[in-house]
Amino acid sequence: MAIIETEATLHEAHRDNHTHRDVNGGWLRPAVFGAMDGLVSNLALMTGVAGGAVGQQTIILTGLAGLAAGACSMAAGEYTSVASQRELVEAELDVERRELRKHPEDEEMELAALYEARGVEPALAREVARQLSRDPEQALEIHAREELGIDPGDLPSPMVAAVSSFGSFALGALLPLLPYLLGAHVLWPAVLLALAGLFACGAVVAKVTARTWWFSGMRQLALGGAAAGVTYVLGSLFGTAVS
Repeated sequence: MAIIETEATLHEAHRDNHTHRDVNGGWLRPAVFGAMDGLVSNLALMTGVAGGAVGQQTIILTGLAGLAAGACSMAAGEYTSVASQRELVEAELDVERRELRKHPEDEEMELAALYEARGVEPALAREVARQLSRDPEQALEIHAREELGIDPGDLPSPMVAAVSSFGSFALGALLPLLPYLLGAHVLWPAVLLALAGLFACGAVVAKVTARTWWFSGMRQLALGGAAAGVTYVLGSLFGTAVS
């Protein structure tokens, strides 16, 4: 009884600690990329314009234009990209579906060969392939995973990617603009808030990666700060030249 209880406990502990996050979803990558891009690009855009010694209204208008244009561009780009990828996958699935319908024996032998190549004994590989091939939909799913490396039931959604990208970019781009909208007349509050946001975004991303929160945060802060610094210098130089 003790042995059975110990085994049950081990199985339960293994189950609780062996869950995986969704790495194929269509929202995480565009949301993270959108927030980072919104912060960096709008901060850099605003610091570049501020470096040209323009007025507060011009900086606000620049930030709003950058937010609107960037969010729409990101959403359109993500939608087109994910939709094109999904259409390509669906086309390949149609090819596999036709082959399974026209040449089921050949596809079964192909699946058995894949298992043999992974170390399964030939007789067992053929039997596994035979049993898996009895259901056409299951056979399609197995072939798609083994040959194409995809899950037909877990394809990313273009709309989810577009909405995630739009919202996260707008949120990120709003951060450096917020101090000016609240009445600030100088650049440094916007820069400080944006850099804090970059560090926070990097730290949050570390929660779903193998990096430490401080390393990820500092890396994003350094990259965003460098972009803002370069555009401010360029804005100062060109502003002086234009004036």
